Amino acid sequence: MKTQFFCLVFLFISVAKGLNPKCDIQDHGSTLQVFHIYSQCSPLKPSKPLSWEEDMLSMLAKDQARLQYLSSLVAGKSVVPVASGRQIVQSPTYIVRVKIGTPPQTMLMAMDTSNDAAWIPCNGCIGCSSKVFNTAKSTTFNTLGCHAAQCKQVPNPTCGRSACIFNMTYGSSSIAGNLSRDTVALATDPIPSYTFGCLQKTTGKSVPQQGLLGLGRGPLSLLSQTQHFYKSTFSYCLPSFRSPNFSGSLRLGPKGQPIRIKYTQLLKNPRRPSLYFVNLIGIRVGRRVVDIPPKALAFNPSTGAGTIFDSGTVFTRLVEPAYVAVRNAFRRRVKVANVTSLGGFDTCYTDPIVAPTITFMFTGMNVTLPQENLLIHSTAGSITCLAMASAPDNVNSVLNVIANMQQQNHRVLFDVPNSRLGVARERCT
Repeated sequence: MKTQFFCLVFLFISVAKGLNPKCDIQDHGSTLQVFHIYSQCSPLKPSKPLSWEEDMLSMLAKDQARLQYLSSLVAGKSVVPVASGRQIVQSPTYIVRVKIGTPPQTMLMAMDTSNDAAWIPCNGCIGCSSKVFNTAKSTTFNTLGCHAAQCKQVPNPTCGRSACIFNMTYGSSSIAGNLSRDTVALATDPIPSYTFGCLQKTTGKSVPQQGLLGLGRGPLSLLSQTQHFYKSTFSYCLPSFRSPNFSGSLRLGPKGQPIRIKYTQLLKNPRRPSLYFVNLIGIRVGRRVVDIPPKALAFNPSTGAGTIFDSGTVFTRLVEPAYVAVRNAFRRRVKVANVTSLGGFDTCYTDPIVAPTITFMFTGMNVTLPQENLLIHSTAGSITCLAMASAPDNVNSVLNVIANMQQQNHRVLFDVPNSRLGVARERCT
């Protein structure tokens, strides 16, 4: 009874102070809380709240730049280093708590399935945010030298005072740092001698403020460095950005993963081996399969064409022939004449609508999306838009991206050893 009383008092005090008690929940086992960047628990949320339109248009603009980058990679237009986070403009959408060093220092790092790199701002960094990792306070920190094998896996390595230094661009920013090593704790799992970039200089505003945690498949990614521990297996459940007071989860390793889940095959593209390609074979609007040219969905490793799951893009993008076919089928089912647009969203309504479901049909697995994964609504409820758009049309590669809004409130499981990706409905928030 006393315990309940003190819990109620703590809850009352937290609410009275404007704190959210959910933010104090500690990570446990091999499961980390995942916060949306605009979450009440996130210190990275904008100091001045954006209007609904400003928010949507901002995310859409960043998506456009990210899609340009991903498409250019698989089109073979960029020379991409193995451990690359280059030229991605998208600000972090989801962040996790990572403890680095001995004693541990907590950083809120952006999680990204389309990157391999891990890097954080370190003390002495010019142009970094005020929150940095103080290397001098960690007894287990060390800088890797030029002759370390990992030095060959970073972009543009050079030697400076025997340290391995790398330089790369990230969106409109450029970053430079030392290749370093220290203990990294994920939830309650300490990972000794984890290799990451320790940033010493940044320019521009594209760099995630407290670092990047790459969940791709390259040799310096989290999966590769913890292969003995997590068996190259992880899943996440992303909270809706409409639920700022709640968090999702990032679950590392095969233990505790869902048993009842449908899978599709993970495909590997030699042009971009880190990306998680799947075989999208069709799209259904309501109960009817949409007539889409097969070439718009086909996986082609020689050209880099295909479909990927990506945690960093917000709104799903389909190449133009596929998007136009899906959009037109959606409009026919809605049967409301006054279709308007908002920025890059071309299927918006000012009248109330009843939207059909949309089903992504993969080899061996169908994922049917309810309205909450398909529609965005203005705060006042006066505008409703289909939350998808056409992919950039000024690149040569055909790339469809299943983005994080369409993944929200689903458990997405990446089982790399068995080359499969699973999706199951789950209320993350």
